[in-house]
Amino acid sequence: MLEAIALTKDFGTHRALDGLDLRVDPGEIVCLLGANGAGKTTTVNLFLGFLEPTAGEARVDGVDVRADPVGTKRKLLYVPEQIALFGELSGLENLAYFAALAGIADRSSTRLRDCLAQAGLEPAAMDRRAAGYSKGMRQKVGLALAIAKRARALLLDEPTSGLDPQASAEFHDLIVRQRDAGAAVLMVTHDLFRAREVGTRIGLMREGRLRRMINAADITATQLEALYLEEMGRMAA
Repeated sequence: MLEAIALTKDFGTHRALDGLDLRVDPGEIVCLLGANGAGKTTTVNLFLGFLEPTAGEARVDGVDVRADPVGTKRKLLYVPEQIALFGELSGLENLAYFAALAGIADRSSTRLRDCLAQAGLEPAAMDRRAAGYSKGMRQKVGLALAIAKRARALLLDEPTSGLDPQASAEFHDLIVRQRDAGAAVLMVTHDLFRAREVGTRIGLMREGRLRRMINAADITATQLEALYLEEMGRMAA
């Protein structure tokens, strides 16, 4: 569903992403780990069409993002570190607005409330102004849009940064449900423990290159931490 083919991005003389080959199939979660500047967010932005690749291709459902930027975006849902909602609108009203922008046909109150409920937002919160929402509640509105959109792929960039442990666990449970429903999930994170818990595969990135790709089921959290520190140690050296 998501495929990077020799994907490369330069910013002037700096190579932020260097020949990335990566595939994320429906029904799996691929987590990208690495220090700041490793190329993780650049990868997400290339799939979204926010950046133009220097070389290579970012494909969504087999289509080069450059060839059909609008059509490929319709199949994606992007959840950034901070989801921006209109504070004066309720959670339900925010979802209705973004659903309209996404061209979702069924935007009935019943349908959208069901999507919010599936995303874990309490019924009492749906009609409250989003200005009073916690970060976890805002993330749930974002996932409700993925459910309403029936997004084929999810791109997550540090979605649980700043969440307390319970909210982080709840969010990752929701992501696993989307995976089980057939979505392809690419998640950028610094949380090694959660990557090991929810990921199908885990990629370690350093200096714009994918250094390792690991099957999550084949490694313990302790082993993953050791591999991560080994890679980061090479960068420091």
